[in-house]
Amino acid sequence: MPTVNIQGIPVFYAQRPGDQCNLVFVHGAGGNHRIWLRQLNSLRQVNAYALDLPGHGQSGRQGRRTISEYSEFVIAFLDALKIEQAVIGGHSMGGAISLDLALRYPRRVAGLVLVCTGARLRVNPLILNGLREDFQGTVNLIGQFAYGPDAPPEAVRLGQEQMLDTLPEVLYHDFAACDAFDVLDRLAEIHCPTLVISATADRLTPLKYGTYLQEHISGAQLTVIEGAGHMVMLERPAQVTQAIQDFLTALQAPHVGQA
Repeated sequence: MPTVNIQGIPVFYAQRPGDQCNLVFVHGAGGNHRIWLRQLNSLRQVNAYALDLPGHGQSGRQGRRTISEYSEFVIAFLDALKIEQAVIGGHSMGGAISLDLALRYPRRVAGLVLVCTGARLRVNPLILNGLREDFQGTVNLIGQFAYGPDAPPEAVRLGQEQMLDTLPEVLYHDFAACDAFDVLDRLAEIHCPTLVISATADRLTPLKYGTYLQEHISGAQLTVIEGAGHMVMLERPAQVTQAIQDFLTALQAPHVGQA
């Protein structure tokens, strides 16, 4: 897997080259690029990337403490790879990062793919306190809420492995950053094409979160995945990939009347 030096640390990422638009996938709290591999390997013609945020996967060991700091890191990633503009796809915390990017760096964002996320991401105090006091037990608790009833065991195993591989301090600050995130009143400022993907069995960012995004971001589309939980890209990879592919295909189609 290639690496690039950003802010003094080696950043690992996966890439599937393509000759059309740039797409950068951003994982959620305690995750890494591997949650996006099914999408990365299946999308057609897209120049797609999935990175490990700092403190996650193989990118250093020190994370960031706010959504804005992670957003600035993603911009640094784009700069390092000389990507002027990209569609940003984010899951959960990665969705918060994506929204922050669209608000703070609109010229760098060609579109948004927001997967099981929300404009505000309050975190139960039991999780925040538990990550300090009982890391293993709290990760197990998160896992009980993160998947739908029919989630493949391999998907559950991968998600749990990723969280347990994250340093407790990094995972705590990921969830604290989510808890502090709130752009409920700013969604009307986002004007780029947007796809929202939500799941009916998501207990961490329920369907109403996705509906709110769709209703308050101008022109946003909503795709609902029946029966899946919060880790929908692992639970229903083919459906998620197809929704993203359709969105990107429409995004790149010439407008009516355009030569």
